[in-house]
Amino acid sequence: MAVGARVRGGCVVAGAAVLALAAGSGPAAGAADPWRPRPGSLYISDLPRTESWRAAPIARGWGDAQECLAAWPGERPEVNVWHRDFTTAETAFAQQKVVVFATEAEAIAFAETTRRGYAACADAPRPPGVTATGYDHGVVDVEEGATLWGMRTVDAGARERPCFNYLWGVGRDGDTVTLVLWSSYWGEPPVAAWKNTLRTAVNKLY
Repeated sequence: MAVGARVRGGCVVAGAAVLALAAGSGPAAGAADPWRPRPGSLYISDLPRTESWRAAPIARGWGDAQECLAAWPGERPEVNVWHRDFTTAETAFAQQKVVVFATEAEAIAFAETTRRGYAACADAPRPPGVTATGYDHGVVDVEEGATLWGMRTVDAGARERPCFNYLWGVGRDGDTVTLVLWSSYWGEPPVAAWKNTLRTAVNKLY
């Protein structure tokens, strides 16, 4: 602004006004980015070695794996939420969800609601011939705590893939909650190994 400041009497003021208008006309002018830095997340090497995993890029949003989460709050946040899908050639699927809340109290409430949803999942109504058994696999001692739940469903009328196993981990570190999910129609669930993965997921958040 010092260049030519007094050459033309009104130009400096007019130029400053134009600059101020331009600075305020951008799409993000005056608005802070609501997305916070993304917490740390799992790598392929953090998952149980019993499967040959592939990983999709980390993406914003909740993703599609929503089993037994009808009780999630209707006002769940849509920013500061990330997910990453892990797949094998055929049998297994895994996903990590990470959500950062505005306050620790919101994170506590969300984690508890989610745990209750998983614990009640086996009792949810199902089609005729389909039965479900739920499992409380206990706690994982990490940061503000984590729990692992499981479920096995059997479809008596299915000729292929009659059984599915699920593992659902919920962990929290301060105002951040991570969900670490696994499902497969083949073999027994890797409970001990998945507890290690859940512990790693919470430790890697921060």
